[in-house]
Amino acid sequence: METKELLSKVREIELKTRGLTKQVFSGEYHSAFKGRGMTFSEVKNYQYGDDVRNIDWNVTARFNEPFIKVFEEERELSVFLVLDISGSNNFGTRQKSKKELMLEVAAVLAFSAVANNDKIGAIFVSDNVEKYIPPKKGRSHALMILRELILFKPKSQDTHLNEGLRFFRNVVKKRSICFLISDFYDEHDFFEGLKIANSKHDMVALRLYDPSEQKLPNFGLVKMFDAEKGLVRWVNTSSKRVRENYSKRYMTFEQNLNDNFRRSGVDYAMLSTEGKYLAELNKLFLTRSR
Repeated sequence: METKELLSKVREIELKTRGLTKQVFSGEYHSAFKGRGMTFSEVKNYQYGDDVRNIDWNVTARFNEPFIKVFEEERELSVFLVLDISGSNNFGTRQKSKKELMLEVAAVLAFSAVANNDKIGAIFVSDNVEKYIPPKKGRSHALMILRELILFKPKSQDTHLNEGLRFFRNVVKKRSICFLISDFYDEHDFFEGLKIANSKHDMVALRLYDPSEQKLPNFGLVKMFDAEKGLVRWVNTSSKRVRENYSKRYMTFEQNLNDNFRRSGVDYAMLSTEGKYLAELNKLFLTRSR
């Protein structure tokens, strides 16, 4: 991709997602992901109903009238995006591929972090950690992450999410927010690593999916390619038995994911390439803020 084309693509993503961030979330991000605690801000005159435990006795004695300490939330947070860049995310039959959806979701989260003056960092993972971008504040840093995601060519097409989770746990010592964004087609068990990470950090899992992964369309004899294994096979999608077995395997896979995320205590949302992902993100944020 040429520089001019890249800049145009990044700008398009920024304009689209920044507007959606303001329109859809309008404060839910701030409420859903709270800071580390409360810090002293100022003193003010005591008013009926104020907590008497916050009275500043030194200032009260000096002015001979009651004053209380005012505290505000300490909002210094680091937000990490652990992004699955394996081959299966190139799939898509609707408005966009899962990779394109990942780019938009990453942009929405990055600009939400920027709007709240939080740091934003990223980890690109296939079957190993392929890139680490340390967290920094600001729009220019968020745009750099998006540029890297657009241009990055992974060395491997396979998936091993636990490698990314292990790297995150080892590198990030201070409690942070971490969005694990993937389709979760991973032959390795990553839930134990996710559970450990969630005990130290605020973990959120965002699953990308395409509706055709849930139900196999009747297209007749179709040549299918496994992007992660590099395998090609012909599938007779006109066969009712083939379609039923496909749907059963998917339902089993999805049920296992739901059960494991619930046991891990990790918040989880499914985001579709069909274009309804903003409503799901918004629902997740609202649920967390209650």
